[in-house]
Amino acid sequence: MVENIGAYIKNMVNANNISVLLVDDEKDFRQTIAKRLKKRGISAEQAGTGEECLAILAEKSADVVVLDVKMPGMGGIETLHKIKEKYLKTEIILLTGHAATSDGVEGIKLGAFDYLTKPIELEHLVGKIKQAFNKIQHEEEKVKDSEFRANMEQQMIATERLASLGTLSAGVAHEINNPLAIINESAGWMRLVLKREEMSDIPSRQDLEMALGKIEKGVDRARRITHQMLETVRTNDSVSAEVNISELVDEALELVGKQIKDNDIEIIRKFDTSLNIWSDPYQLRQVLINLLTNAIHAVGTGGKITIILETTDTELTLTIRDSGQGIPKENLEKIFEPFFSTKNPGEGTGLGLFVTRNIIDKLGGKIYVKSQVGHGTEFSIKLKEKIYHD
Repeated sequence: MVENIGAYIKNMVNANNISVLLVDDEKDFRQTIAKRLKKRGISAEQAGTGEECLAILAEKSADVVVLDVKMPGMGGIETLHKIKEKYLKTEIILLTGHAATSDGVEGIKLGAFDYLTKPIELEHLVGKIKQAFNKIQHEEEKVKDSEFRANMEQQMIATERLASLGTLSAGVAHEINNPLAIINESAGWMRLVLKREEMSDIPSRQDLEMALGKIEKGVDRARRITHQMLETVRTNDSVSAEVNISELVDEALELVGKQIKDNDIEIIRKFDTSLNIWSDPYQLRQVLINLLTNAIHAVGTGGKITIILETTDTELTLTIRDSGQGIPKENLEKIFEPFFSTKNPGEGTGLGLFVTRNIIDKLGGKIYVKSQVGHGTEFSIKLKEKIYHD
């Protein structure tokens, strides 16, 4: 007896989650069925015509539509066809007369879940509604499972790349940094030589200075690559401290200040300057620099970068929004992969966002991106840390 009551309660709870639309031109029949369904925990919207059914679905979705085949105006089969065109997830149970089972079969061919003949047994109808809802849930679970598998495959690819990168990074960085230091030192010496008075009139002096500039830029780019390679595999534990977010933002802006000034970029701040957080200032500064550098490249000359801080008692959201051209939808899932870059050759390493996400993961936070081509990009970081004001 107790088990039966438990099963009944479980079915009631499940039924309460089902949204049903009952469509029949016979008002008394429709209202009677709706009342009896409600006693079994299923609340049903009602419609008297196919047109009214479509109008309701346009405003409010339904899991299951119980649809009479024979109705004046737009019949059940036509209504079924229009529902399936627009609302693929909605399941439809047809109601037919004994003499019109062929209509039910036609409906099944068009995508109906099942058909019942009038007069209907209510328990049979309830069972079919629950079966249709279970089918919807099963399909949703399949989609979620497919998305989960795709996400796991991407993570595995990134992990494999990171493992390979970790094996090579330290040795490669050391081997590269040594000759880079020699190249940079030699380029500096050559620049000093060119500044001597006796070298002022040598042929092609400007060409030589231009070549030295390219060498120095190449050295700087190579150093940034090795630095970011090491950042991706660094396993040092975070050192938390009291951090004033406004001061941290100012420090990051100062470090990229030349690029901001050269490109005449407007910086907009929207946050409380007294806001403090308990976190790792060094890691957060790196994240800010990476995101600001990306935003600077995105907006070009004369653009805007907005920095927003929003807080609750337990969560901080840091948003950096740019007025750039945005990121195409097909690239949004790839931007956090190592070595993926949408910048021109020589302008990016493809590691900045990868490093950023790794840092945020280590800090126990999440990073999100929203972008629309032609309307800019927005990166948001959520951190659950102790937050307080001065």
